[in-house]
Amino acid sequence: MICQECNQRPATLHFTKIVNGEKAEYHLCEKCAQEKGDMFMFNGTSGFSINNLLTGLLNMDPTIHKKEQDPFFQEEILQCDQCSMTFQQFIKVGRFGCANCYQAFEEQLKPILKRLQSGNLSHNGKIPARVGGSLHLKKNIEELKYKLKELISKEEFEQAAGVRDEIRLLESQLSTNHEGGK
Repeated sequence: MICQECNQRPATLHFTKIVNGEKAEYHLCEKCAQEKGDMFMFNGTSGFSINNLLTGLLNMDPTIHKKEQDPFFQEEILQCDQCSMTFQQFIKVGRFGCANCYQAFEEQLKPILKRLQSGNLSHNGKIPARVGGSLHLKKNIEELKYKLKELISKEEFEQAAGVRDEIRLLESQLSTNHEGGK
C-alpha cells in the first residue's frame, strides 16, 4: 500500500481514528507521519509505543491538570497501597506498578477508559456476525437473571414478574434460533 500523503513511499503506519463515531483510516509512510507530528500524536519522535499513546491520553485529560484556586489547598497525592506508585508516576511511565493500581486509581481511569471505549467504561469486544444474535440473547438473559435476583431480594415482586416474563421470551427466541440453524 502506498502513502496517502506523498503517494510515493510505501505506507508503514496504518491506523484508524474515530472521532464522534466518524471513522477515518490513515496509511502513511514514516516521513509523512513525522511531518504530520501533532495531528497523529507523534511529536517528531521516530519511535512510537503503547506507553507513548497512554501517556498522551492521560495528559489530554482536563481533570488531571485542574488546580484549585484556594492558595491554602494542598493537592492530595494518589498512591497505590501495595507498590507505592503515584498517579503522576503512572502518567509519566504509562504503565502500572501492580494489579492493585487499577483499584487505587479507579476514579482517575474512568474518563480515560470512556475516551478509549467510545463512551463506555468496559470493552465488550467484537462478536462474529454468524453467532452474534445468539450471543447477544444469552448475554441479555444473564443480565436479566441477575436483575431478577436483585428484585427478589428487594421483595419487588411485580417488577420481578415482568423481568421473568422477559427472560422467558428471550429464552424462547434463543431456542427458536437454535432450531432454525442460526
